[in-house]
Amino acid sequence: MLPRAIRLWAALVLIMIVPPASAMDAAALPREPSTDAMAQAASAQAIAEYRRLLRQYQEARAAFEEEATAYWNSIAEKRRGRNAKRREHLAIALDDYVLTQPPVYTGPRRPVSPEGEEAPEPKPREHKAIPLVGDLLRAASEHFQWTPQKPASEVEFKRAYARAASAAGLTREQAVRVYSFETGGNGNYDMQSGLRSGRAISTAIGYNQLLTTNSVELIAEQGGEFLRELTQMAAQLSGAPRKAMDQKIAVLKKMVAYARSVPDDWWAHEKLADTPQGWALHAMVLDIDVGPMLQTHKLLTSVIFARAKGYAHPLTAAELEMMNLTGDGTGLDMVTMPQAMRELVPTSNFFQRPGYERNPVAIRHNTVAKLLAITESRMDANSNLPGARELAAAFYTPSAAASPDRAR
Repeated sequence: MLPRAIRLWAALVLIMIVPPASAMDAAALPREPSTDAMAQAASAQAIAEYRRLLRQYQEARAAFEEEATAYWNSIAEKRRGRNAKRREHLAIALDDYVLTQPPVYTGPRRPVSPEGEEAPEPKPREHKAIPLVGDLLRAASEHFQWTPQKPASEVEFKRAYARAASAAGLTREQAVRVYSFETGGNGNYDMQSGLRSGRAISTAIGYNQLLTTNSVELIAEQGGEFLRELTQMAAQLSGAPRKAMDQKIAVLKKMVAYARSVPDDWWAHEKLADTPQGWALHAMVLDIDVGPMLQTHKLLTSVIFARAKGYAHPLTAAELEMMNLTGDGTGLDMVTMPQAMRELVPTSNFFQRPGYERNPVAIRHNTVAKLLAITESRMDANSNLPGARELAAAFYTPSAAASPDRAR
């Protein structure tokens, strides 16, 4: 027998000289397309199919956009027509509204590219950071050297709000049901809209969810009245409370002057509100004395607007909420509509396209009647929650009808 080393060497030589059977078989057989070639062929087919589907999608989407643009243009045209008729004191009829619902895209979805490359996405719009309560407080401290006076408890703020609402002529039902809808029935005086993980979806704060622009506008237009009410409160105080109230009055005077430094219209107020000084004015909504005035007058201005336009009927809470949510002019458009028309007129008539498409409530409850009905339903449900019951009770406490019990 050959030694082990020699056997291994011989075997190695044999392997090098004689090709394996599998190698010979492979050499004898005709060549198949390589895996890479098959992948390339499959990719070419997939890309062709993708491009076909993409064309279908783009054609369907373009047709939809053409239809949607025509629809929303007609909405705007009808709105201009209604405004013109109102200026001429003419009656608004059913044909002054678009009576069809907005088109809904039902075509194919955008296909996914087999190459993993999609058409470049539109660059997202840069959104400015929405100020939080802490930002408002810092702005008030920096620009007016002032901090809002916090209530000792949530009940204290509710009682102050009930006093202000009652004095202004708002009913308990209006105040409580609007609070129930806006805050979900349990909101605090400093509740900010959609606050999650340190971010908010809006500057709206409080029982009626006032926006920064609301606060600036109210301080500009009602600031004189607010100052008179604070001056009356100050006359009943002495010592440290009187000193604090005098400082608050001085700060509010400066804020009123700042709010009145621009023309008295919404767009000018909105621009001013988007400044640190405007944030400081919005901080007044958190003050135990001025906050209830701001909250109350936001609703009261809607009542006054309706009366000035000849609507003498008392506004239900849901009607008042429509004006609070959509603005007085748009809200009154819905409020003054007869019930028979409310059943037929789509909610889209009262929105711009972007706002409507971001509003699932208006889309699901797509007529004026349905929108008012769901508002009433949510008010009914939320009015039974603890915060709403606490506010309702505040209207019946002695402190709701008297001045705050402060040290003299």
